[in-house]
Amino acid sequence: MTQLELAKNNKITPLIKKVSEAENISAKKLIKDIATGRVVIPKNVRHNISRPCGVGSGLKTKINANIGTSTDKGNLKDELKKLSAAIKYGADAVMDLSVGGDLKKIRQEVLKRSPVPVGTVPVYEIAVNAKRQRNNPLKFDARDMLHCLESQAEEGVDFFTIHSGVTQKNICALKTSKRILNIVSRGAAILASWMNYHKEENPFFEYFDQILKIAYRYDITLSLGDGLRPGSVLDATDKAQISELKTLGALAQRARKKNVQVMIEGPGHVPLNQIEENIALEKKYCNNAPFYVLGPLVTDIAAGYDHISSAIGGALAASFGADFLCYVTPSEHLRHPSEDDVREGVIASRIAAHAADIVKNPKAALKWDKAMSLARRSKDWKRQIELSVDPEKAKNYRASSKPRQDDVCTMCGEYCSIKLTEKCMRE
Repeated sequence: MTQLELAKNNKITPLIKKVSEAENISAKKLIKDIATGRVVIPKNVRHNISRPCGVGSGLKTKINANIGTSTDKGNLKDELKKLSAAIKYGADAVMDLSVGGDLKKIRQEVLKRSPVPVGTVPVYEIAVNAKRQRNNPLKFDARDMLHCLESQAEEGVDFFTIHSGVTQKNICALKTSKRILNIVSRGAAILASWMNYHKEENPFFEYFDQILKIAYRYDITLSLGDGLRPGSVLDATDKAQISELKTLGALAQRARKKNVQVMIEGPGHVPLNQIEENIALEKKYCNNAPFYVLGPLVTDIAAGYDHISSAIGGALAASFGADFLCYVTPSEHLRHPSEDDVREGVIASRIAAHAADIVKNPKAALKWDKAMSLARRSKDWKRQIELSVDPEKAKNYRASSKPRQDDVCTMCGEYCSIKLTEKCMRE
């Protein structure tokens, strides 16, 4: 039985207990939210992980870090270093998006080493295999697709991103939308090309019931991908995006009826004034399914600093009800990310998630901020560093610029506002 099925039967499992304790909520409340589809726990029955997490309503905002090889950069050791960095700096989940090298070996190593849930985008491996076996990434069929899903499921993948909403109908909506950038999702671009090449419906849509059977057997969470997400803030919230979202909502209902956990992926590039609307639309059309957003990036001009653009949008999105933030690194749109890029992306996303949690659940989230504020008031620099979102960086900054007086920093020195006010208030 899947976690969803067990929750519907009001059964509290060891996994439920562990997640409820981590979230400091009752197990009864957690299973109620899982039963109604408002929360998911991505965990394959074949994957032993020490840090499972819940994603959804009433829980802390979670973040995901993408790693994986490209056709130009395929070094396994480098990707494992990125995995370690993502875990070290606080990612709640990782996705292996590899398209270069030995995909099976890379995935197995990531699964073996990751203490957190691992997700994939199976169409990548399907296309890569078709290219290697038939010299054409589009020469695959439904059997190849289902075989790949089954194989990855057996290995222990915890959640699949599948672009089942990229249908013939929604592609038609895209063609009339007059976008600047039509499709920016790699998985969706592969499937749109496949549909055009074969003149057939998307197999991830047409064979959705078979996909559900695989997901059910292994208790894999389906992350329904937003293949038609906007790649420019000028394209946000258009007919194509909303048409796909409605399709994903209908598919989510089908998944729940088959006791398969499901979450919905969201945009993308969205201006600040449309973020709240986007969250509301997802909750409406997808019956409050957990919302997993890429960013959103609030401007298109931040090349080299897209982790900042993403953190701004992510904080706002999560404060309005998004549940899961996919990090964006400084190298987005420019190059394959480095280990340092992963660190920067994770930290930026964690700050965004915590900022949103102060809005969602201030009583719990503000404990961390209060502790830091008290450490600052007492000029306890060691404690401030310990409480920092990145203690290593905070320690290095402090050590790199030593003040003449130990209880201040070199920003204000002898004119430290806290120290001056402390004296003033005593008199």
